[in-house]
This record gives sequence, C-alpha cells and structure tokens, in this order.
Amino acid sequence: MTVLDSALDTTGADYAANRESALAGLAEIDAEHTRAVGGGGPKYVERHRRRGKLLVRERVELLVDPDSPFLELSPLAAWGSDYPVGAAMVTGIGVVEGVECLITANDPTVRGGASNPWTLKKALRANEIALRNRLPVVNLVESGGADLPSQKEIFIPGGAVFRDLTRLSAAGIPTVSVVFGNSTAGGAYVPGMSDHVIMVDERSKVFLGGPPLVKMATGEESDDESLGGARMHARTSGLADYFAVDEPDALRQARQVVARLDWRKQGPPPSAPVEPPKYDEDELLGIVPSDLKVPFDPREVLARVVDGSDFDEFKPLYGPSLVTGWARVHGYPVGVLANAQGVLFSAESQKAAQFIQLANQRDIPLLFLHNTTGYMVGKEYEQGGIIKHGAMMINAVSNSRVPHISVLVGASYGAGHYGMCGRAYDPRFLFAWPSAKSAVMGPQQLAGVLSIVARQSAAAKGQPYDEEADAAIRAAVEQQIEAESLPMFLSGRLYDDGVIDPRDTRTVLGLCLSAVHSAPVQGVHGGFGVFRM
Repeated sequence: MTVLDSALDTTGADYAANRESALAGLAEIDAEHTRAVGGGGPKYVERHRRRGKLLVRERVELLVDPDSPFLELSPLAAWGSDYPVGAAMVTGIGVVEGVECLITANDPTVRGGASNPWTLKKALRANEIALRNRLPVVNLVESGGADLPSQKEIFIPGGAVFRDLTRLSAAGIPTVSVVFGNSTAGGAYVPGMSDHVIMVDERSKVFLGGPPLVKMATGEESDDESLGGARMHARTSGLADYFAVDEPDALRQARQVVARLDWRKQGPPPSAPVEPPKYDEDELLGIVPSDLKVPFDPREVLARVVDGSDFDEFKPLYGPSLVTGWARVHGYPVGVLANAQGVLFSAESQKAAQFIQLANQRDIPLLFLHNTTGYMVGKEYEQGGIIKHGAMMINAVSNSRVPHISVLVGASYGAGHYGMCGRAYDPRFLFAWPSAKSAVMGPQQLAGVLSIVARQSAAAKGQPYDEEADAAIRAAVEQQIEAESLPMFLSGRLYDDGVIDPRDTRTVLGLCLSAVHSAPVQGVHGGFGVFRM
C-alpha cells in the first residue's frame, strides 16, 4: 500500500529536455572537479612525483579499505575565488579497517600545501563533521603552514583548527596525524595536538621555525633533520609515536592504528534489510526541469532513492505543497520532508512542525529535499498567520536534535531555505544537485523589487524615472543574482558539502546515514520552546 507508483514518462519530450539539461550541468561540475584533482598543475605534479612522493588522492586511496567508497566533501571549495579550486586540501569520509573516519589531506602540489582562507574553512567544516558525528580523524599532513600573503585572513581564525583537535580528543574521538613532509610553524601543532603521530624517515619535517627562521631569531645554525626530522622526533623529542620508512609504510601503520582503536558505533544499526528502489536511479536525471518555476513531484525522486520505493506518507491531503512521510535508505529509517509545489503555506508549516516533533519522539533522522520559493506572501496569508506558522516550522527545525541531512534538488529561496534546514540550521550534511539554486529570492523577483523601490523613491521626490536605465539595472541585477545562486558559486563558499550527481543520491545518503549513526541518535523530547499557535 505504501510502495510508490511512478508516473514519470521516460519517453516524453519533457523528460528528454530535463535529462539533457542535467547532463550539461554535470559536465560543468565534472570539469571543475577535474581542475581540483589536477592540484597545482602538471609542472608541480611532475616535480612532486620526481621527489618520489605520492599524490594526495593516492595517499587517501592507500589509506582507505580496498574497493570501499570515499565520500569527498567540499571538492569545489574556493571556486570563483583567487585560489585554486579544491583549496589545496582533500577532505572526506572513508572506511579504514572497517571504521568510518573523517580524512583530511593537504595537497602539496598547490603552493606546498600552504593553507589559504578557503583551506581553513574546509578544514574547520571537516572537524565539525567529525565532532558531531563522532568520526575518528586521520590527517595526512604536508603543509608549509599559512599562505603568508593571506595571513591576515588565516592567522586569527586559524587557531580554531588546533582547538578542534583538542576538543575532539577530549570528546573521546581519536585523532591521527601522518606527516609526509613539511609541517611547519602553526602546522606543527597538527601532529603536536593529535593523539597518534606517524612520521616518515627523511621526509617529515616538523618544527615551529625552520633553519632560516631559527638563524634569524637566535643566530643558531641547524639543519632540517636535527631540528625537526622524523628520526629526531622518534628518538629525542618523542613527538613521533611511529617511525615509517616510506609513505606506503606510514599509511600501513595508520591503518594499524585505526584497527587498534577498537572503535564502536553508538547509534543503532540499520533496522531492516536493504532493498533497492523499484525504479532506475538513472531516471533521476529527467525529473527536475531546467526552469525551476515548473513544478515536479518529489515522490518521483523518492521512488528512486528510498528502499523498495516504499514511502509511508504522513498527512497526504493536508498541506500538499510539502510531502512528509517515513521511509528507509540503506536500511536506516528516515523521516522525509520534500517540497512539492515550491510555496510553503500555513498548513505546510504546521504539518512540518508536527512531523519534526514526531521524528524526535521516535529518534529518527530527517531528510530534507529542497524545492521551495519560500513562505507565501500576500494580505490573505499574512492575516491567516503565515509569519507565526512559518516561525513554528523554523522553531521545530532549529530545536530538533535528530540528525538532519539536506539535499537541494531545485529552488531553495528565502526563509523557505531556513525552514527546510539550510546551512545556517546545522544539518549534519548538505548537498546540492546541479539543478539547484539558492538565494534570498529569484533573480527576476529581486530585480523587480529593487525597481519598484527606485520608482517609488523617484515619485516621492517628484523626479522623472529613467525607464532605459531601469531596464539596464534590472538586467544586470538578474544576471548577478542568477550567477550567485548557482550550485558551483555556493559550493565554492562551502554553503554545501558538495554538488552531487543525482544518480549518486541514494549512495551519498547511505554513507551519510551510516556516518551519523557513529554517534548516538536521539531527538529532543519536549523542549521545543514556545510555538505561536
């Protein structure tokens, strides 16, 4: 009775157009991912190889279990900025000796792995994910410290990286550092504040100040090895807990350290056998129109994502612009909130608040699928209480304690982005499809509002209004807002954890749900504050 029946016409013109648009968007995303994988470019990659070193993703691949998935996070960080795409660091969740770990790895082909402002933001986001989901952390370190020309944006907030390492350890979450090369200045505190440290012979260099700085500060003559080499730290300072002969040996020892943690998840295991959806995941490419003003049924998405296409809808006749209900993904129970027709009315808001309370009562994680233009405006709706009802939904989202996972499928505009657990509402994970857009409102609406305000201002002053200038300004504003609402722009600023292929949605959600169950899964039972009724 609860298995979804698809009405998607995969032979129709609309489906073909939607699919073509999705593939074009994916091609753009893939091109940027390729730039990130390329690191500092062929010249620096080749120089790194000549030194007999592994590339950053090769290190990750040797660390994680063979043929296991690696969920890379924030791969487009720094897109659209003056810094290379990827922000000189790889972060993600991978399985090491059967243990899900949060992995960070400097890319030394990008300015020696030096940290720029976006590297810092990416590292802090990774630490936040590790702490909230109780994931052991493995840092693959090779960094010259801060990118000095941008130190004003790094130095003061950068101390939070070291703070996070101590807080992770204090919370009983193990931290491991594998040092492959330079770990200097502030970077020396990464191994210095990790629970377990592995260094590589004749490669690792860990010191607060290198030989030139020591010479300038104290007049002392020293060399890299005696000042901060792996042998010195293993034999003299005691900073190195394990001594590796080369990079593969260091990664082998890191795997051994993780194996010896005897790590156990604290959340419940999957509650049912995993059953694939009835419908082909490839069909997800043809569901979302390129014009987000055209509605689509989110049940078509759910039919290709949830286990067995089985979705037990809650209040299907009430507040139909928001679809709510219960499902499983890879055996894990989830409560789903998915926008149907874009606009959130009072009924949808109240329905969402009740549903979120029920999920917390039952300790069930929540999945938000965004396609909303925001809460409904207009005299009728203001008089009907849309503000207090929208506030009720936002209150419920804000104070919910079960894990939240958000996926921006289509539009995510205005306060609807907040009510559907946008970035500011601390979802455990937030991903976007290439079709997604997010801003305070749509480009045409925003440009139109500015035009109306300017027109009213001119009328109040008794001045004539320049229609030609107005048209030019509106076009420029629309172009700007359109560019700033696109997923690459938002992902570059770490407003999401990555732009994913729609066909990977089920896999990504499964990895995220498994990760959140490393920590206890428990809702808030009663303490939601005051709901305005």
